[in-house]
Amino acid sequence: EEAAGLVRECGSRALYVPADVSNAAEVDHWIGETVRELGCPDLLVNNAGIGRRAPFLELAAEDFDRVVAVNLRGTFLCSQSVARRMVERGRGGAIVNIASTRAFMSEPGTEAYTASKGGIVSLTHAMAISIGPHGIRVNCISPGWIETRDWQYSRCCEEPFHSERDRSQHPVGRVGRPRDIADACLFLAESAGFITGQNLVVDGGMTVKMNLRGMRKGGAEGGAGLVIPALFPGPSARRDTRFPQ
Repeated sequence: EEAAGLVRECGSRALYVPADVSNAAEVDHWIGETVRELGCPDLLVNNAGIGRRAPFLELAAEDFDRVVAVNLRGTFLCSQSVARRMVERGRGGAIVNIASTRAFMSEPGTEAYTASKGGIVSLTHAMAISIGPHGIRVNCISPGWIETRDWQYSRCCEEPFHSERDRSQHPVGRVGRPRDIADACLFLAESAGFITGQNLVVDGGMTVKMNLRGMRKGGAEGGAGLVIPALFPGPSARRDTRFPQ
């Protein structure tokens, strides 16, 4: 509701409709309301998401199910409902799903979140193939460390503090900002007509740096860092291609 108010202050139209994205009926209702008030959307950004951090051996099945329901099922339901209307309109459109670098680089206690975000990446390229013939492009963004405290606590006068170690984890020299993700969404929505089914990593280079660190460590200890299965059929498919340090 606050976001809708900010949009109106900028002179644009906005509609706020609360809904549980994991509930098919509620999703269809709010998208229907949006179409009635504002017309069929040209762009859908699936940004709703939750997390439940818990040790794997203690993670409750209900918590796992809830995270997957909101993050993955919600992305599916919203995309399907909007895509149906885009197809009816006959002018195509774009869908941007918000995944996470957790989809391919994890840490302890994030199994539910990681599984849901990995599913979003896979769902993205499957959808791109299925509805591409209707002129609908589907991509996803995997944010890294994005600082949101300045938005969550906008009434506080202090800027979020990041140590030199925090900044040095990113080759660009800083932690990400919400604007970085917004800019990526705009790029995929407007300027990427030949891009679909892709996962755009927006993390300031952090995961690349972590991968390189792992390769160097592996090379020092075992003579090889990164192991990539051979992609060709036949006898070579049973071998690994190893990249030394």
